[in-house]
Amino acid sequence: MKENIKEQLVKVAQEVFKQYGFKKSTMDEIAHAAYKGKSSLYYYFKSKEEIFRAVVELEASDLRSQILQAVEGVDDPKEKLRQYIIARMRGFRNMSNFYVAIKDDFLSNLDFIEIIREKYDDEELQIVSNIIEEGIEKRIFKELDVELTSRALTVIMKGLEIPLFITKELKDIETNVNNVLDILFTGINR
Repeated sequence: MKENIKEQLVKVAQEVFKQYGFKKSTMDEIAHAAYKGKSSLYYYFKSKEEIFRAVVELEASDLRSQILQAVEGVDDPKEKLRQYIIARMRGFRNMSNFYVAIKDDFLSNLDFIEIIREKYDDEELQIVSNIIEEGIEKRIFKELDVELTSRALTVIMKGLEIPLFITKELKDIETNVNNVLDILFTGINR
């Protein structure tokens, strides 16, 4: 029962943070949106930072699950990389609190944010490295420096986040990702 209420509060807080942002959201607003008293909210969470952390961790977990589901069962490493990037971009668009947490310098003063950023970066680098290694093993990709290639791809993805989020339709994201991957896979030579 307590866990259900806590989960419900996190989901409500997720929407409040999405609407107002971390700085402008208050515990009063979260309690009001959850139809609870502020004291009930403080029973489960000591502070706004603690509930924000729960929201960010929930979104990070959801994103991880979506990405793994997108690449599960895909045998071709090129297609796996494509599905990974599309799922990642789609997930970031839908998980604005997590995206803000890993990008907003203001939030860097929250201790848990840096831990979440590092964990996410490490996980992302590992997933991309695994796909690159699989492609090399299957002789689909040429022999590459896996670490360097993986880091380059993750930097490229991070650089494309803002331009891709400006587009309104997911189709545009997929088209843009496909165009970038076509350059990666075929080069810019004639």
